[in-house]
Amino acid sequence: MNGWLVAAAVLVVAGLGPSLWGVARGGVGRRVVAQNAATLLLCLVFLLLSQGYGRPSYTDLALVTSVLGPAGTLVFVRLLGDEIDAPPPGLRLLTPLVAVGTPATVVPLCVATGPGRALLKLLLIGALLMAGGIVTSKVLRHA
Repeated sequence: MNGWLVAAAVLVVAGLGPSLWGVARGGVGRRVVAQNAATLLLCLVFLLLSQGYGRPSYTDLALVTSVLGPAGTLVFVRLLGDEIDAPPPGLRLLTPLVAVGTPATVVPLCVATGPGRALLKLLLIGALLMAGGIVTSKVLRHA
């Protein structure tokens, strides 16, 4: 077991577990925020597992998740907009989670990967996660 796998395990236990609990319990707004946080953490776990196991195909899973996660949140906000409290509980924690968690994961992975196509893919995933987090936070704030 290497450091990348330990970091992925820590994210699953400390981040993904509470996010899934939030998805299963609470009001509609809290569930949407927890779903968005779970998507972000799942994407970061895929990136860490990709480096830890040496399987570049996991990076493709992270790329797909980084595109579809915010889109799913926007669909939920569109469908459940009347039932979401403005602002929903937990929204204040989402922006710092995106702003700190994404660079804290992507930058070390970029250093470990080195120059090449894999680095560009990591930077694209990081940019998509940051943009998706900002857009969904603004939409949830004004839902």
